[in-house]
Amino acid sequence: MKNKTLANEFILLGFSKDVDINLFLFVLFFLIYVMTIIVNGLIIHVVITNPRLHTPMYYFISKLSFIDLCNSSSAVPKMLVDLLSTEKTISLMACLVQVNVLLLIGSTECLLLVLMAYDRCLAICLPLHYPVLMRWSICHRLTALIWIFSFVAIMLPLLLMPVALCYPNQINHFMCESLAVLNLSCDRNYTKERVIFSLSFVTILFPFAFIIISYICIITSVLKIKAAGRAKAFSTCTSHVTVVAMYFGTGMATYLGPPQEKSSSRGKYVSIFYIIIAPFLNPLIYSVNNGEVKKTIKRLFKGICLETYTYV
Repeated sequence: MKNKTLANEFILLGFSKDVDINLFLFVLFFLIYVMTIIVNGLIIHVVITNPRLHTPMYYFISKLSFIDLCNSSSAVPKMLVDLLSTEKTISLMACLVQVNVLLLIGSTECLLLVLMAYDRCLAICLPLHYPVLMRWSICHRLTALIWIFSFVAIMLPLLLMPVALCYPNQINHFMCESLAVLNLSCDRNYTKERVIFSLSFVTILFPFAFIIISYICIITSVLKIKAAGRAKAFSTCTSHVTVVAMYFGTGMATYLGPPQEKSSSRGKYVSIFYIIIAPFLNPLIYSVNNGEVKKTIKRLFKGICLETYTYV
C-alpha cells in the first residue's frame, strides 16, 4: 500500500554522501556557473551594443546565450545549495515546476538550433533572397513561434496524461529531471513510455533531422562554389555544428537510450554536460571562431581598462 501512496516531497540523492566530494563539486560547479553567467551575459551585451552584429545570425546567437543562462539557472543554484546541505529535499510543486521549465528550455534550445541551421542554409544557398527571407520581422516571429510551440509541446502531453508520483520518494538525480521523476510514476508502463517517446520525437528527433537536411543543402551548395570561397562558407557553420553535436548528442544519449540506462545513474552524469558544461562552452565556441565578436570584446575590455585607469 505504501507504493500507492502519493508523494508530496522528494529526496534528491545527488552525487555522493561524502562531504569532501560534495565540497569539491560545489567549488567546481560554482566557478563554472559564475563563468557561464559572465560569458553569456558578455555575448548578449556585445551583440546588442555593436551595430555591425545586428544581423539574424548574431541575433540567434544572443538568443542562444539567453536560453543557456535560463537552462543553467533553472537547476544549478538548487544543486549548489544541496551540495552543502544534509537534507536534499524538494516539494512536489517545486519539482514539477523545475521539470516543466527544464523541458521548455531544452525544447526551445533544440528548435533555436534548427532556426540557426535554417538561417545558414538560406545565407549560403539563397544569398540574393536572404535579406528578404530573414528580415527582422520574420526573425522575431520565428523566435516567438518556437517558444509557443515548445510550450504547447511540453504542456499538452502533461495535460492529456497527468502523472501521479508515488513512494519511494527518492530521485536518483541532482535535480528534478523528467526521466528520473517519471521513474516514480504510479502507472509507469503507460505514462513513462508515451510521454518520453512523444517529447523525444517532437523536440529531439524531428529538429535533428531538419538540421541534417539543412546541412546537406549547405554542403551541396558549397561544393558548387569555387575552392577559394568554400573555406569562408564552411567557417560560418563550424561553431553551429559543434554546438549541435554536443547538445543533441547528449540529449539523444539521455532520452533515446535503452530503458535500463534511463533509470540508472548514468543519466545524471550525462545531464551535467547539457545543464552545466554546454551553457558555459557555447558562447566560448562562438566567440573563438568569430573574429568580429572577438574584436568587439577586446574593444569593450580596453574601454573598461581605460576608464578604470582614468578614474584612478
